[in-house]
Amino acid sequence: MKSITADKAALRRQVRAYGRALSPEARRASDDALLSRFLSLPQVAAADTLLLYHGMGAEPDTARLIPPLLELGKRLALPRCLPERRLEARLIRADTVLIPHAFGMLEPGEDCPAVDAGRITLALIPGLAFDRSGGRLGQGGGYYDRWLPGFGGIRVALCRGALLFDALPRQAHDALVHLVVTEDGLYGPSAPDAAKAGPAGPASARSLR
Repeated sequence: MKSITADKAALRRQVRAYGRALSPEARRASDDALLSRFLSLPQVAAADTLLLYHGMGAEPDTARLIPPLLELGKRLALPRCLPERRLEARLIRADTVLIPHAFGMLEPGEDCPAVDAGRITLALIPGLAFDRSGGRLGQGGGYYDRWLPGFGGIRVALCRGALLFDALPRQAHDALVHLVVTEDGLYGPSAPDAAKAGPAGPASARSLR
């Protein structure tokens, strides 16, 4: 029997291949729908301080969220990687110059004010794929699994519909998200029942559209 770790590794390869094959036009259309739905969430309207992430590779272009959220008067933070696979949150402004990390994403520098996890109302959590119950397949580094236990706010994820599974392999340390946002539906423990019954993703973890 394959281990959960091996199952996750196989899924990561599959999901990354899907991302590489996604056309720029399809990616843009998906991003437009995901970002619009995220900005319309009542949880976002109610949040005063949000942790975003700077999308890279085939991830949604979350940098596009920064201007409209700042215009709404939100305080925004981005994660900064620390030694021992830890994260911290640093506040940013419209004119903040972000620094390229070795992993490929952009992050705030030490000149940006640090913000405690307890002061963040809502965190946008990255992932390669998600499932209907809020399960997450991360990149494998464990950064967010270490950070999330100290965060008591709302956890939201953006997920392309083709990467929403019925169930993902899960280990004890894997942290769930409360709300998974796809182009045409909401899933997870905090999703309204009507939204959970909306258009479905793949029938199983073996099928990627």
